[in-house]
Amino acid sequence: MVRSVNPFNGEVLHTYNPLDAKSLSDRIVQGDQAFESWRETSFDHRKAGMIRVAELLEKNRDHYARTITLEMGKPIAQARAEVEKCAWVCRYYAQEAEGQLASRAIATDAQESYVRYDPLGVILAVMPWNYPFWQVFRFAAPTLMAGNTALLKHASNVWGCGRLLEGIFREAGFSQGVFQHLEVGSDKVAGILEHPAVKAVSLTGSTRAGRAVAAAAGQHIKKAVLELGGSNALVVFEDAALEPTVETCLQARFQNSGQSCIAGKRLLLQSGVADRFLEQLEHQIRGLKSGDPMDPDTYIGVMAREDLAAELEDQLKASLKMGAQLRFGGNRQGAYFEPTLLTGVTPDMPAFRQETFGPLLAVTVFESEEEALRLSGQTPFGLGVSLFTEDAERARRLIPRLDEGAVFINDLVKSDPRLPFGGVKGSGYGRELSEAGIHEFVNAKTVYFKKQ
Repeated sequence: MVRSVNPFNGEVLHTYNPLDAKSLSDRIVQGDQAFESWRETSFDHRKAGMIRVAELLEKNRDHYARTITLEMGKPIAQARAEVEKCAWVCRYYAQEAEGQLASRAIATDAQESYVRYDPLGVILAVMPWNYPFWQVFRFAAPTLMAGNTALLKHASNVWGCGRLLEGIFREAGFSQGVFQHLEVGSDKVAGILEHPAVKAVSLTGSTRAGRAVAAAAGQHIKKAVLELGGSNALVVFEDAALEPTVETCLQARFQNSGQSCIAGKRLLLQSGVADRFLEQLEHQIRGLKSGDPMDPDTYIGVMAREDLAAELEDQLKASLKMGAQLRFGGNRQGAYFEPTLLTGVTPDMPAFRQETFGPLLAVTVFESEEEALRLSGQTPFGLGVSLFTEDAERARRLIPRLDEGAVFINDLVKSDPRLPFGGVKGSGYGRELSEAGIHEFVNAKTVYFKKQ
């Protein structure tokens, strides 16, 4: 029995009986059977279906957002924005997929040679709770437009969202088996990957989960795309525009109550601007409204589970014991964690070297560009980094020296359907979104015609 619990008030929302072995196997077979017909559909047919999905997301935005908020505590205004972003990615791939997957002619000594892109089959998605709609749609939109079918293994605390997601595709006219939500635990992932019908896997989650899924996929020689944790740095040079940079850093750390892989978790301030910056930042943090996630004015709700808040509290306490200073916040009540500003953080502290998945911002002061580069890269992760400076030449000089999947100048790191998204090092491998994302789960097939 799996329970869905509202993290704000502890109310049990729903109980679920996970699929038994036969039901799970039947779902996988159904996905494989659906692939045989879905792969033959035209791009126009797929495009029409994906546009209908976008229309349903826009029409029923508030209903879907409410389920997101009830299940994992995201403030309702942010949940609505998440649903709207999902419609965007559906419309993007509806328009762009055919061109992205068009055959590419290549000149050789043959009369005709080209590369074509064919779907692989059933693709498994193992998805997290922090963006329970967006994480799924940024996988599903390109995967289905490429002609694959999809199996979703969603986080167990957001199975209500999973049921809604499957229902959206069915209501939009996608045939049975093209997109399915599997109500199973993480312990079933290796067995799903073992099934010959399943051709590849995409996982968004922790580094630990990534290791397990990569090992299972590798054992069966199946492709994996891994989008794992991150500890993005917000690097603020003393020439940065103060007020807009403070506002951007505030959003980068505290949206979704800090529960984001691409959140700016480490704030690196050049010494010449540190005092003024922290004064304004603390003022802004104090103004963030905490409370009921269903209140549209709430910016900081609760974390998705109480154990996650307790883990963040342990990281805070350990860092304080090692010499960090608590400038603001630090209080926890159940799943609520007060937005927290921690200064005097050094690279040996948990708040710096570990991923802090909640509303805690760790501040470290630096003197030079070289020190900023060293501190920014002093992490096992490599998802993204933000540089704030008015010196464009400085930024261009530093970009090649940053080992990250994305570098954003004077903005927070964010996902955009038009741009590749993914990391290096402990943040995983492979890319989502853009043309790079739709090419992850296709067979780049070489075709060579030569007359006899």
